Amino acid sequence: MLIGSFVLGLLLGSFLNVCISRLPLGESVIGGRSMCRSCGKTVRWYDNIPLLSWVILRARCRDCKAAISWRYPAVEFATALWFLRSGSILWRDWNFTCDFCNQYQIQTNRVILDLAVLAAGYLLIGLMVMDWQTHTLPDSFTLTGMIFGFALTCVHAMYLAPGEGEIHLHRQVKLNSAGAGRSTGDLFITGPEAVVLGRVAAIAGAMLLLLIFHWSYKALRKREGMGMGDVKLLGMIAAFFGWWPAVLALFVGTIAATAFAVIQMARGRADRLTELPYGSFLAIGGLIAAMAGPILIEWYAGLLR
Repeated sequence: MLIGSFVLGLLLGSFLNVCISRLPLGESVIGGRSMCRSCGKTVRWYDNIPLLSWVILRARCRDCKAAISWRYPAVEFATALWFLRSGSILWRDWNFTCDFCNQYQIQTNRVILDLAVLAAGYLLIGLMVMDWQTHTLPDSFTLTGMIFGFALTCVHAMYLAPGEGEIHLHRQVKLNSAGAGRSTGDLFITGPEAVVLGRVAAIAGAMLLLLIFHWSYKALRKREGMGMGDVKLLGMIAAFFGWWPAVLALFVGTIAATAFAVIQMARGRADRLTELPYGSFLAIGGLIAAMAGPILIEWYAGLLR
């Protein structure tokens, strides 16, 4: 399973490189074979093996000897490591011993959440590199990811245990919600409704938060300070993980971008008007939220108690 996860990550990392190279240019990622950007020659199949071909060719095109960017093996290796980590967790949860229905539901929900982390990480790695190199965040990644993340949330809501996630009023009233498995007289919203509606609110709130920053900066400085791709990217993170992980990703991304800007200005490589690939730092924040979001959020919440 671990070897298979790593190999699958290498293969999908190779396809991710195709997306990174073509999507910002508006080219198709499913039509046409890979070719050298310098000489235009088609890349042979044996020169397109993830990691191995780059090493054998010594990072040079076989035909024109032009340098092959280290980005290609780096993306392949990073994606393989992500799939290795996520695959091991997914395999552990898939084989979780269950004896009763509730335990089966818990196991299924774990698998769904593991798939969300796997898919989100794959998209975030691609978006991080694309924004760093081209300052673009294609809708085919951000909006598609947002839809897929929300779809997984809906599936997750279907497998909640009876009573899990329900919201009750503080006093007994004659009120019940459609689809509730049981009625205690004060049920306000069932678990599935709370999960789905909460995720919709998280997506809208995360996007609105960055939109406010976008509009405020434009009103004060009379120029664009943040692209709409960043807004959609944060909405995608919220679609996969919810409100607080999206806030964590925003916090980490902003701190990282600020630190990078300060270092670049100190080295004389940037000024206050230099454009930064903020989406890359936001994607890094999303990866951290995917790996350790619940732990970091719980730790921070404990400081406030």
